[in-house]
Amino acid sequence: MAWHKGKYYVRKHWEAGRCVSEYIGGGDLGQIAADLDAAEQAERKRAAAARRRAREQERALDAQVIEAADLARALARAVLLASGYHDHKGQWRRRREQTAGRDKGRESGNLRDAEAG
Repeated sequence: MAWHKGKYYVRKHWEAGRCVSEYIGGGDLGQIAADLDAAEQAERKRAAAARRRAREQERALDAQVIEAADLARALARAVLLASGYHDHKGQWRRRREQTAGRDKGRESGNLRDAEAG
């Protein structure tokens, strides 16, 4: 969108992969078209800036949500570990209570002796 040689206004756009020049005219008609195109371009720039600001706000909010989720995950892990659970391949399982016979076998190093006795 430009004044060609300062005499008439030309609007350019793409059609079928080619840049096409559209003759608008000179004088008042060209000036009106140039003013309308400039207003549309300014509106597009304002809209793009607003979208950019919204994306930045979303990113900041996402970072806060991720941080809160990480803290919640750490807190849940600490509570589960303190409650006697352990993480087994992504599943939280309660630790088994050890019986006296199993403990005795482990101390001697021979489980068969513990089971027999």
